[in-house]
Amino acid sequence: MFRYVAFGWNLASQEQSGAARRLDQVIGADGRWQSAFKRSNLRVYVTGTTLGVNDVYLLPRDQGAILGHLFRRHDATPLGPAEIELSTLEAERIVHSDGRSLVDDFWGRYIAFLPSRTGEPRVLRDPTGTLPCFRIETQGLSIFSSELEDVLSLLDIPPPPVDWNAVTAHLLLGRIGGRETALEGISQHLGGELASMLPANGKALPLWHAVNIAGRAATVDPADAARRLREATARCVQSWAACYPAILLRLSGGVDSSIVLGNLCPAAAPERVTCLNYHSPGSDSDERAYARLAAQRAGTALVERPLDEGFQLEDLLNAVRTPCPAHYIGGMGSRNMDVEVALAHGASAIFTGTAGDQTFYEFPRTWPAADYLKDHGWDLDFIRVALDSAQLGRVSFWASVRQAITDRSFRGRPGTGAGSHLTLMASEAKEHAARTVHRFVHPGLLDAADLPIGKFHQVSALIHSLDYHNPYRNEASPELVHPLASQPLLEVSLETPTYVLTRGGRGRALARRAFADVLPSAIAARRSKGGMESYAVTALQRNLDFARELLLDGQLVRRGLLDRKRVSSALSDRPSANAAYVAEVHTCIATELWVQRMTTR
Repeated sequence: MFRYVAFGWNLASQEQSGAARRLDQVIGADGRWQSAFKRSNLRVYVTGTTLGVNDVYLLPRDQGAILGHLFRRHDATPLGPAEIELSTLEAERIVHSDGRSLVDDFWGRYIAFLPSRTGEPRVLRDPTGTLPCFRIETQGLSIFSSELEDVLSLLDIPPPPVDWNAVTAHLLLGRIGGRETALEGISQHLGGELASMLPANGKALPLWHAVNIAGRAATVDPADAARRLREATARCVQSWAACYPAILLRLSGGVDSSIVLGNLCPAAAPERVTCLNYHSPGSDSDERAYARLAAQRAGTALVERPLDEGFQLEDLLNAVRTPCPAHYIGGMGSRNMDVEVALAHGASAIFTGTAGDQTFYEFPRTWPAADYLKDHGWDLDFIRVALDSAQLGRVSFWASVRQAITDRSFRGRPGTGAGSHLTLMASEAKEHAARTVHRFVHPGLLDAADLPIGKFHQVSALIHSLDYHNPYRNEASPELVHPLASQPLLEVSLETPTYVLTRGGRGRALARRAFADVLPSAIAARRSKGGMESYAVTALQRNLDFARELLLDGQLVRRGLLDRKRVSSALSDRPSANAAYVAEVHTCIATELWVQRMTTR
């Protein structure tokens, strides 16, 4: 598994220089780490590099290093895994543009270390934020790392204290999306930003801003929009496919994973791709019929597995330590089988259709009508858009029009109304979190107030990076690849108005049109969407004793973040099968598990 540790320091500071020298000696003596870049005031170490997958790109004259994988925006065809090399001219442009050329002319997953003209060490995280980048302030140094566990182990120190305001915000929002984490003294460097690596040295400079891209949205011809979406999707999927000799695709049978499969096979021979479908009892959890259609059309093998009925919540206590609570529900009952099937088929990467909801726009609301009204006002085309939005939001035409009039004046405020569906949080904790929530949302959303309501919510869903390292992982886990969250595709989607993405009154309408010849007709037309709700209920019922002991006597209850009576009721012998209710219980369990992990040496 690819990881890195890097640190820079002020040569004029004896304290920082001494701390840097000691840390350099510790990492250098650890045989797991290799030196990737060395400069008078900067060290970069890596482990788990793989040619053509996760590399080290060195810039000339010790001007920096880029870790990860790069693709050129303008290559005619996706290159093979060992063929991507930076030319001297490209490297010079990156250096002299202070990283802007890297963001504008390349894409991929990367962390770049680019000293300034004065020699100040700086770091740039790619716009998608695929590779994690945490900043740990300790011993007078700012240490940047993809994993907290690595730094804690190298320094042999306990985790910093828990920030309980952040934990409360996490319960309210479902995740922390800003620069602050749930541990004091640890921050997160955001995607698309360039920042100094020296302690307390200025603000980060955004080189890529999702809100600005979304603000460029303009009416486009539906046929042209479909072509652009198709080309960007194919480009991203096939570029990632070129990096791996064998691929395991988690194929649910939904539109998103089926689109990924349809674009994989032109780039990879069908025998290089193995599809994996999970199922369990329940109306929402068995999509094998659709997965079989997609695999048969693509000519790929399909492995079908039931979700693990023996899943134990207690096993999650062995997770690695992370700066923020991590969710487990998405990999519940499948994590070990992912590894087993990948090893059996020689796959070094697992591809998914994750991010399709946000990228292709699957929001069952009437927002596109309000977006159109804000962009264009009253005209004849508004009638068509209002009809589409009525179908999308499952309301009447007149209800769609009335809602559009109301939502036209929408001013986006991150966190407004958050937690209204929550039932287990204590009222005082919820009110406190609502007052401080601005600290823990992505700062880019604070600039999004002028976006139309539909585009605001799309940006809110797309602006956060997806998981790359799994804290509940097995060390043998293949690399996780989400091609639908690639920068070129995100930009096309953000630039396309919501009323074009949903033209025809369907979620993912433009994507369905763009890939009509790729998707089996039953999948292109399906309105149902699979999920794990039934399995989540069953898993909770099987683990009730552990869940009761964990939560009722846990720190979230003791500190007043959760209402003990409500939690006790939720964990009765017959817990509710309501999907949102069960998801909240699992979020509380994951958060309590994290708290215990962080507060136990």
